[in-house]
Amino acid sequence: MIIKDEQAMLDAGAKLALQLQPGMLVFLQGDLGAGKTTLVRGVLRGLGHQGAVKSPTYNLVEAYLINEQTLFHFDLYRLMDDEELEYMGMRDYLNKESICFIEWPDKGAGFLPEPDMLLEIKINGCQRELLVSVA
Repeated sequence: MIIKDEQAMLDAGAKLALQLQPGMLVFLQGDLGAGKTTLVRGVLRGLGHQGAVKSPTYNLVEAYLINEQTLFHFDLYRLMDDEELEYMGMRDYLNKESICFIEWPDKGAGFLPEPDMLLEIKINGCQRELLVSVA
């Protein structure tokens, strides 16, 4: 899917929101500035979230409660070792009730299970290409 601008990325996220189920693990891959957080913002809006959506780069995780459904958005870019996920209680986040979006999942490759969905964003000039793979 070709994404021409930020609004198209938000719209793609809203469409993806319709496919989500509790317990899903979604990996987001793409270079810095590719639009990973923008895509998650679109997902959250598609689920009915009205508030701000910020990048979890510094906090590592942001939590959103929408209609009694919890969505966790992780950014593992700053992780030095996948063992840090154990210390931050990652196993507690990965449960049958929550939906987890993880940016930079390769940083947790030795710890994280296989995803239910992989979203890969490739930069192509001013446009983006969104590739969706479902397990």
